[in-house]
Amino acid sequence: MTTTGKTNEWLRNSLRLYVVTDERQNVQSLETVLAEAIAGGATAVQLRRKGDLGRRFVEIGRAVKRITAQAGVLFVVNDRVDIALLVDADAVHVGQDDISCRDVRRLVPHKIIGVSASNVREALAAEDEGADYLGVGALFATRSKPDADASSLDELRQIARAVKIPIVGIGGIDQGNAAAVLEAGADGVAVVSAVLSAVNPQNASRGLRQCVERSFQGRQHELDPDA
Repeated sequence: MTTTGKTNEWLRNSLRLYVVTDERQNVQSLETVLAEAIAGGATAVQLRRKGDLGRRFVEIGRAVKRITAQAGVLFVVNDRVDIALLVDADAVHVGQDDISCRDVRRLVPHKIIGVSASNVREALAAEDEGADYLGVGALFATRSKPDADASSLDELRQIARAVKIPIVGIGGIDQGNAAAVLEAGADGVAVVSAVLSAVNPQNASRGLRQCVERSFQGRQHELDPDA
């Protein structure tokens, strides 16, 4: 898909609050919490299920697709290009050890492709291969993915200066540090436990979305004080 111009701006807006699923086994619970997250302001949902085999992954994917399609939010499948095709996801996200972005593009030429990057070298390589956006992290310690490659806000700043495609910060992000991630150059924040493990996922999502919007309003005011 390789986004440019107006489409690129649409993607940046779609990535503002990017909710990644956890590994809960109760699918009805997952559907409920995702619906609440979207009601609170989530703009994208990534289905990440490391422990599920193909048949169950497809079943969950189709359930999530119904929710995201009805709400008009971006639906991303992590790692599994075959699952993304079967459930008609909008996007696929791959890591450094998964199928390369270039090979994913051969399989799904018209879908959005996101690539994980923890440094400038990986970010530039992903952009060169045709990635539509980057997931940069892990920026802070995270319980949901303790083995994730570590990055930093300084690395995020360097990546934001080096690439032209949208960036989502990920890894241990919550309302207390989301603003710092956006100020470092991210176009959005990706969260797992900050919403999925919240007592009230809708309120948690709303709080994060408000934080994101305040950050962007502040950024716009700096660019145009009279706006």
